[in-house]
Amino acid sequence: MTLTGRTLLSARWIVGHAGGRHTLVHCGEIVFEGGEVIFVGHGFAGEVARRIDYGEALISPGFVDLDALSDLDTTVFSYDNHPDWRKGRTWPQSYMERGPFEMYSPEELVFQKRHAFSRLIRNGITTALPIASLYYREWGETFDEFAGAAEAAGELGLRVYLGPAYRTGNPVVADDGAISLFFDEPRGFRGLDDAIRFCREYEGRSGGLVRTMLAPDRIETCTARLLQRTAAAARELEVPVRLHSSQGGFERDTVRRLHGMTSVEWMESLGFLSQRTLLPHGTYVSPSRNMDEPGRDLEIVGQRGAVIIHCPLVAARHGDALASFASYRAAGIRLGLGTDTAPPDMILNIQVGMMVNRVLDRSVTTVRAEDYFDAATLGGADALGRPDLGRLAVGARADLIVVDLGGPDLGPVIDPIQTLMLTASGRDIRDVYIDGRPVMTDRIIPGVEFAADARRAQQQFERLIAQYPQRTVGHPPVEEIFSSAYPIVRGPAP
Repeated sequence: MTLTGRTLLSARWIVGHAGGRHTLVHCGEIVFEGGEVIFVGHGFAGEVARRIDYGEALISPGFVDLDALSDLDTTVFSYDNHPDWRKGRTWPQSYMERGPFEMYSPEELVFQKRHAFSRLIRNGITTALPIASLYYREWGETFDEFAGAAEAAGELGLRVYLGPAYRTGNPVVADDGAISLFFDEPRGFRGLDDAIRFCREYEGRSGGLVRTMLAPDRIETCTARLLQRTAAAARELEVPVRLHSSQGGFERDTVRRLHGMTSVEWMESLGFLSQRTLLPHGTYVSPSRNMDEPGRDLEIVGQRGAVIIHCPLVAARHGDALASFASYRAAGIRLGLGTDTAPPDMILNIQVGMMVNRVLDRSVTTVRAEDYFDAATLGGADALGRPDLGRLAVGARADLIVVDLGGPDLGPVIDPIQTLMLTASGRDIRDVYIDGRPVMTDRIIPGVEFAADARRAQQQFERLIAQYPQRTVGHPPVEEIFSSAYPIVRGPAP
């Protein structure tokens, strides 16, 4: 539903913006019209078409998720199931020889994204740059599935930056566990061509809610020419380009072996890095606890103005972290946040990020609540070159969330931002507005049947699991690929 006329919202707390930083407006009001904020403060004197008082609540800018899950989450595949190469997350040679195939139908791929988009909204994410796994794909993502994703985002009212992922290579594991890389550069170039076509055709759709980006996959699966052509296309199209890099030991060792330098040094040598470059996850950079020698990675990233996308929850689940968020900030690195897993709960990500940072720094003073909140709002907006996002100020887009502070589980509130860090979750987000349109009200999204979608997602996920033996080394049964915490005592089928 699109609102006409001015809308005034009031609440105990509003995150305003003045002098280049967020402010906390106590017992304040925010007014928007035509998707744009026209007032934040006290005592609006103009006429309004409607007033909504949220009472004991926080009205905040929506979160900007630079690595937003658009998948049925596959983290469970890797959570307690290791090593990767034995569990179907690296393609076996036998699977490559028979020809990789799509494990989802086109209809399932469209549903996957629509379902994920609705969950992003439920967690207060108003701007999303989707990410999905390529493990179960034939090779890369397709133009047609992203056309469907653009349509789904437009229907739901989610602000998105879309672009199909592409690559020139893929890891392959032999029966003895040796991992090599298979490259098909022409196929990667065809993927890039499709991504460029998507950018040209879909930039600005749905009244500007649908924007585009280029999304080469992981750096170790890209050739130099693919990255150079991508950087040139990003400059011509003036779109962001996101490349997963500096995120693991296999990537670190592979890039060093193939190119004789770190991932960041290699990108720098190719002219790939710029202020439009977005880099998840940035945990394996030099100097860092994850690198065995000093280096200039952070210095290079800072000089080029590239953005590190910090994904605290998924990193911690895999025993990894930025070392540390506070030290990256101190080095002048531009930082934004991504969820990259389920739940796509930005509040939970902020909480985990703060705790891990304080453990690594052995200090409670190197990072504060507002530092992470800024990264989830202003940092993401800055990464996209969008001063009209990530803040509630006159002239900004009316992308905002309402967090219920009146429930019995949150506890007393002194500072609402610190309360988010301590006791809140995405489930406390009550209403969401994007571009002034109410896309979720009382946790209901028009046209979305969450119970039915959850059942469909589970059935689709189970069909995916059933195919895993075909693309797992040695082709073991499903029960050997995915472990169970405890022995399963099965009953009759429902």
